[in-house]
Amino acid sequence: MLGLLVFLLCAVLLVLGYVFYGRLAERVYGSDASLVMPCKSRADGVDFVPMPLWRIFLIQLLNIAGLGPVVGAVSGCLFGSAALLWIVFGCILAGAVHDFLSAMMSADAGGANLPELVGESLGRGARVCMRLVCILLLLMVGVVFTKLPAGMLSPLTPGLGETVWFGIILGYYFLATILPINTIIGRIYPLFGALFLFMALSLAIRLPLSDYPVLPDLDFFTNRHPAGQPLWPALFVTIACGAISGFHATQSPMMVRCLPEQRRMRGVFYGAMIVEGLVALVWATVGLSLREVLVSNAEGVQVPFCSLSPAAAVDQACTLLLGSRAAFFAVLGVVVLAVSSGDTAMRCCRLLLSDAVRLRQRNLHRRLALALPIFAAVLMISQIDFSVLWRYFGWANQTLACITLWSITVNLRRRGRNCLLSLLPALFMTVMCCCYLLCSPDCGIGLSQSVATLLGIAVAVLCVLLFVRGYRKVK
Repeated sequence: MLGLLVFLLCAVLLVLGYVFYGRLAERVYGSDASLVMPCKSRADGVDFVPMPLWRIFLIQLLNIAGLGPVVGAVSGCLFGSAALLWIVFGCILAGAVHDFLSAMMSADAGGANLPELVGESLGRGARVCMRLVCILLLLMVGVVFTKLPAGMLSPLTPGLGETVWFGIILGYYFLATILPINTIIGRIYPLFGALFLFMALSLAIRLPLSDYPVLPDLDFFTNRHPAGQPLWPALFVTIACGAISGFHATQSPMMVRCLPEQRRMRGVFYGAMIVEGLVALVWATVGLSLREVLVSNAEGVQVPFCSLSPAAAVDQACTLLLGSRAAFFAVLGVVVLAVSSGDTAMRCCRLLLSDAVRLRQRNLHRRLALALPIFAAVLMISQIDFSVLWRYFGWANQTLACITLWSITVNLRRRGRNCLLSLLPALFMTVMCCCYLLCSPDCGIGLSQSVATLLGIAVAVLCVLLFVRGYRKVK
């Protein structure tokens, strides 16, 4: 009973965060009712296309979510109940602020993409660097979310191997990249979004009615990871979507370009992040509740639920709570979520390249000129081992969020606004990302945790000094 109350309290806190902290963020940034939105001032029928609010919200939710709040939350359960705290407070204080304010900056700049926003705040060198980082990250997303669904679909279709599914999914990504946004993405994403929400809602309702105790272990400050990975900073990289993710800031400009009214920005961008946090909360609660339950792995051996891979854990959770028939739909749901991340990542990559080379995208042959080299690069990167790609993707994703928060902070300060709303999470993310890079044995240097943390704090202090010095020059 106590576990159910904790779950409900976490859900209520997320909703209250939207109502009060989201309103505070909107007031701090300053809304301009007279602003003509990009879909009207730059309408081109391809990327700048006005769409209904409900459709934009569902597309934005799928753009930023995908597999993140499912796989990340289930993986984060290995650390114990601390995952719930990071999802709730990370989402309200960092992730939703990051998504909403970066979208507001994009709207003010005519729907500009993230590198252009960073360049305006941090300088020309930062713009060039961010273009390279964002394009590389989006290419990695495209590869990861092509390989993953292809691998999941191949066992279900004996006549079609993983390579065939890889080609089919990549072909769909190509069409979604070059066609107008309301041709494919605008039509099927609402269906994907409904499946995404229905899946989470079904689990949230069924778990308390099952025989499994809800959140039996509520020790929030003890690390439960079976392999001994440290809670700090590994948890904060493992759970990105659902708390904070730099990938979101690359996706939001696509919906900024389709939203007719600025006064709806908080509902779409802060609201979508809160809904993603609620979905991550559901999956984290399911993972923590089933953590020690014995289930059958692929070889038919009884193992603890927490020892399964994230994809297998999703399959088993749906089987245990919703029945065996739901397992098939669970796999399809996971595939849909992966695909909904990959296609928009490729489309966003085209938009970033168009900014870099200043090539307008109204004509199809121009879109093809950018899409073809992008997909050639995806094929090259796909030869890299999947585990290596995933390892570096997590850190790069959170580092991108850190840079975005610093850009927001500079933008607020230049406009005479209170910048603490973004400065505090920027400092936290700076320390965390530096610490992870320095102490992680997998993709970092391998320093001790205490030394890495001290160096991370030193980097954060240096960033503050540079921020103050830059502000004085501007003033």
